[in-house]
Amino acid sequence: MILITALLLDAAFGEPRILWDRLPHPAVLMGRLVAYADRRWNRGQGLRLRGALVTAGLLSIGLATGELIHILPDHGLIEAVALAILIAQKSLVEHVRAVATALRRSVAEGRQSVAMIVGRDTADMTGPDIARGAIESAAENLSDGVVAPIFWYLALGLPGIVAYKLINTADSMIGHMTPRYREFGWAAARLDDVLNLIPARLTALLIALTNGWVDPSPILRDAPKHRSPNAGWPESALAPVLNVALSGPRSYNGTRKHYDWVWPEGRRDPGPDDIDAAADALWRVWAALLAVAVLVALL
Repeated sequence: MILITALLLDAAFGEPRILWDRLPHPAVLMGRLVAYADRRWNRGQGLRLRGALVTAGLLSIGLATGELIHILPDHGLIEAVALAILIAQKSLVEHVRAVATALRRSVAEGRQSVAMIVGRDTADMTGPDIARGAIESAAENLSDGVVAPIFWYLALGLPGIVAYKLINTADSMIGHMTPRYREFGWAAARLDDVLNLIPARLTALLIALTNGWVDPSPILRDAPKHRSPNAGWPESALAPVLNVALSGPRSYNGTRKHYDWVWPEGRRDPGPDDIDAAADALWRVWAALLAVAVLVALL
């Protein structure tokens, strides 16, 4: 019942500004903790060892925090609210749809909106580039922000989801192949890859099954070619559902990258309607997750 309540709370309320304008969101607190660790220990010699110890510490803090909440008296409602906060379904859909709305107004507004959810260069994006970026973000964050947290909650309870979110936050902040983080963030990036190994593939399966795509061959063909060991799976499932080619060329920090296409036979001129279709696909996956939660509760 706790997971069912959490899914419904998130779908109904998302991240209400009336609350988070007054209190720091748990994701913000996690980010501050990672930023402190970065400032404190990302210097001197032995950066890979330092980063590994920091990652182990973050994992331990996440497990311990989840366990402390779990053992509180009458913890059920608190746990359901904590879960709803850590599952990002509604906020993800809202951010994705915002790109479609902005792109319908102008390419310039679309660039501004998509810049909030992607890490690539956006200044020279065309309309199709913007739509593709929003769709890819939808697929990847469905795995990282919804399916993986639920998976680790079902596997390890509240300690599992809190620990996962901390490591995922660390990966997003320090898990980059840049001179500053190549060594220090290595352990966080690798552990995040491991923690998302199963959820990413489950996300691909859920996208395919809930959207009527039952042919696994394009997913098995394209996902291993992706630059990420995990992000390619949900992308390669959503691409044929929408009949849109994803991944492909893009720029990071002024450098043009020529990545392989995912579903290269798909259309290369996606627009706002395709972004909205991706958002609809996310809700179908959410409905499947709710059904799984009900089944788990009955068993």
